[in-house]
Amino acid sequence: MAKKSMIEREKKRERLVAKYATKRAELKEIANDESRPMEERFKARLKLAKLPRNSSATRLHNRCQLTGRPHAYYRKLKVSRIALRELGSNGQIPGMVKSSW
Repeated sequence: MAKKSMIEREKKRERLVAKYATKRAELKEIANDESRPMEERFKARLKLAKLPRNSSATRLHNRCQLTGRPHAYYRKLKVSRIALRELGSNGQIPGMVKSSW
């Protein structure tokens, strides 16, 4: 189980990303538009830099929904390999059986 503080920090980042997504997209569009004047593009970059760092989508990290583990994460199932093995062993994932020979 991951630390509660790390799980909560990741949730806070997700909220910030959702809150500032449209504003960041608009500023990036202005800053990357070659047809606009250089001063306007530069001001857009400055405004983008003043937004919270954690509002950037690249700072998000996938975590297991059950344990909060950040490594060995299966995107399709949103769980880590350890949680997947436990769920499979308990028969809670349809079509998945524990191999034995």
